[in-house]
Amino acid sequence: MAGDKAFSCDDEFTDFNKNDISAERAKKNLAYDAYEELADLYASLVDTKPHNAYYDRPAVQSLITGGIEGMKILDLGCGPGVYAEWLASRGAIVTAIDASDKMIGHAKKRAKGKGKIEVLKANMEEPFDFFDAGTFDGVLSALAITYIKDHAGLFGEINRVLKKGGWFVFSTEHPFFSYRYFGIKNYFETRRVCCDWEGFGKSVNMPSYYHSLGSISEALSGSGFVIEKILEPKPSEEFRKADERGFEKLMKFPLFICFRAKKIEDAR
Repeated sequence: MAGDKAFSCDDEFTDFNKNDISAERAKKNLAYDAYEELADLYASLVDTKPHNAYYDRPAVQSLITGGIEGMKILDLGCGPGVYAEWLASRGAIVTAIDASDKMIGHAKKRAKGKGKIEVLKANMEEPFDFFDAGTFDGVLSALAITYIKDHAGLFGEINRVLKKGGWFVFSTEHPFFSYRYFGIKNYFETRRVCCDWEGFGKSVNMPSYYHSLGSISEALSGSGFVIEKILEPKPSEEFRKADERGFEKLMKFPLFICFRAKKIEDAR
């Protein structure tokens, strides 16, 4: 997002029998068209693009502590499957979902022969009724909840599919960055925004939602979670080598924010 133009836009392995998720459940989400256009370039660059590889990924991975071998983990908004591959490499049993057909294709290619990974097409805006309650030990979602307006509904579904005591780790745009970047007039109002992404070799208009920090934390607490850690990441040294100017900016003001939450009770 950094350096892009901002605009305000108002308004193999199978552990489940879900290969025939209905067309209704797989309908387009907010950013479907943008990611279909961007998917090939995204998949080719995600391993080395600084904001992904050297900023978001180290931060998110640092919040998944302890051994995860044998754990069932859901990767929400998996994109081209980078996190799913990493989780499986540590012995996890991974189910990865995304709404983009092209991203699903890339994730399946990446997952082939990489361990226990199942990749499914599904929309995070819809209930995960193809998963039983208490299926997963953990849920990871990297830079994906920003495309969902109703965080309370999403977090409630994540709570349902998690076992009690299970963890939910996610990253998203830092609300303070988005408030300033998009020129938001009302900090507390959840609203649709968009900008032109130009960091993947072409310009793609990307819609998303702005949420305040309070709205995110309230959606978590209201959905049976307790926040265990909030991380405002700083870029790694690899980032400095790839983009020193961007590194200096991120050392002064965060672009992303990461959470680790624990399910302590069923969602109300």
